[in-house]
Parts: sequence; C-alpha cells; structure tokens
Amino acid sequence: MRMTELRSFTPARVALGRSGNGLPTAELLDFQLAHARARDAVHDPLDARALGRELALRGWPSVVVKSAARDRAMYLRRPDLGRRLADPEALSGLGRSRLAVVLADGLSPRAVATHAVPLLEALIPRLDRTPALVIVEQGRVAIGDEIGERLGAELVVVLIGERPGLTSPDSLGAYVTWSPKPGRTDAERNCVSNIRAEGLAPAAAAELLYVLIEAARTRRLTGVNLKVDAKGLPGA
Repeated sequence: MRMTELRSFTPARVALGRSGNGLPTAELLDFQLAHARARDAVHDPLDARALGRELALRGWPSVVVKSAARDRAMYLRRPDLGRRLADPEALSGLGRSRLAVVLADGLSPRAVATHAVPLLEALIPRLDRTPALVIVEQGRVAIGDEIGERLGAELVVVLIGERPGLTSPDSLGAYVTWSPKPGRTDAERNCVSNIRAEGLAPAAAAELLYVLIEAARTRRLTGVNLKVDAKGLPGA
C-alpha cells in the first residue's frame, strides 16, 4: 500500500508531501486552521443555561453550579480549583440520588454542548430512574466526586469535554466512579472517551456506559479492577 492510500483510513496527517524543505502550502494552512480550531474549542464558553433548558424540555431538571475557578484563565492555570465547588449550597435544590450525572465544560465546552444531550437521550431511558443532573462551569473530572458525595450518590458519571486535538476539537469523555468522594484517583474510575460523530457515537457510548453502570453496581467498584466485555456492542 502506498503512503498516500493511508489517508483514506485515517484523519491523521500522513503522506502530506513536501515543497522544498517544508510542507505544501495547502497542508500548512490546513494544519494552522486545525490548530486554531483546537485553541478556540478550549476558550469557547459553555452556555450552561441553554444546556439546562435543553434538559428541561426533555423532562430532566438540572442545576447549574460553578467550580472554585472564577474564570477561564484561572481554570487553565489552576486545575485544582476546577476540582471543587465554589458554593456547595448550590446543590441544595437537588435531593439525594443513587446516580448523579455531571455535565462539565472541561477543556472543550463545545463537546458537552454538542454530544451530552444525545448521549443522555440514549442512556436515561435505560435507567430505572432519572439521575440527578448537575451542569458545572469551569469543571474538572474530580469535581464529580464532591458532587456525588453531597448528593449521597453511590455512583457518579461525569460527561466532560476532552482536551482538543488537531482532528478532534469536540471530543466528549465520560468518567464513571463508584462511591464518589474527594480524594478518589483516576485509577478508581472507568473512562469512555472520544465520544463524537467521527469516533464513538453517542448512542454507542450510552450503551457502553449502561453496561459499566450495571457492572459497577453489581461489583460495587469501578476503576482498574472493573472490566466489562464490550464485544457485540455498537462501535465495539
């Protein structure tokens, strides 16, 4: 197979050619455009109220909270602030729930705005009840631990925008943690990543998440000790 034929199988930058000692102008401009889109994805704000209205239209109430990072610049400089709530009392409108789902902007707010609702549309009907839904501005994955603990949840699922790549500025990640509480490590979570149209479709991700949720409840754990058989699932 010639190198140029590989381009039909992957969006990665392979077989770009060259012009003298550099890239062809078209390829260089394409790279610069992809880089700009990735940078923009980090800084585009999440319209949390609009997302809340989308959830409400489907009969799913939610609350909007903020992390301790007061703005985007601080969020990027201080990851630790994105892991805790600015005002824990903002959760007082929600009662206790077995399952909490956190929608956090992360490093790609666009990913949450685009893919979170389609994923929930496929996931929630499979659950025994609607989970507590919390939208977080300037949030990191670990903020779900504090939210889950305060809501008395046995399990928390964090849907969060992943770090943008040059071919994936809108990739969503989902992190599942059993018995959430501050101090949990990434080794105690299961992750489903690259949720987007060009990666793992939201409906397929929802099915995998449901399998993880049921397995976590059965074994009462998540993380490196929880393995699920994804064979036969859509997109597996």
